Amino acid sequence: MSDDIHDYSSIINLPHHVSETHPHMSLYDRAAQFSPFAALTGYEDAIKEAGRQVSSKIEISEEEKLEINRKLNYLSEHKKDNIEFTISYFIKDKKKKGGRYEEVTSTLKRLDEVEKYILLKDDTKISIDDINEIKAEVFDSFED
Repeated sequence: MSDDIHDYSSIINLPHHVSETHPHMSLYDRAAQFSPFAALTGYEDAIKEAGRQVSSKIEISEEEKLEINRKLNYLSEHKKDNIEFTISYFIKDKKKKGGRYEEVTSTLKRLDEVEKYILLKDDTKISIDDINEIKAEVFDSFED
């Protein structure tokens, strides 16, 4: 081979080209070009879903159900007083058997005894059958 084929002296000290139209590619994006093809689309999501924990719904006694109904009736009768209470209720999971418990503090907007749900001031709708507990200062004076 001749020396003129490997002679880069005319270009070796030129500045590195920077495009004015295309943004500089990050190292992360540059590395992603060489990542393996994901042949099992959705596999990672399926693994995450399988590992996600849900709780079972706690069955409450008839006595506890009566207590919840008594408290709901009291809150409904005194709705104009805007009594603030904390309610614990079960939310069914849409993908798995089970769900999770949530606790919210609010005031009652509506009690629908026919459809068996309550509506809170923030428009949260809760099935009466999913209520686990209701706490409020006004109930502390109730006799057992």
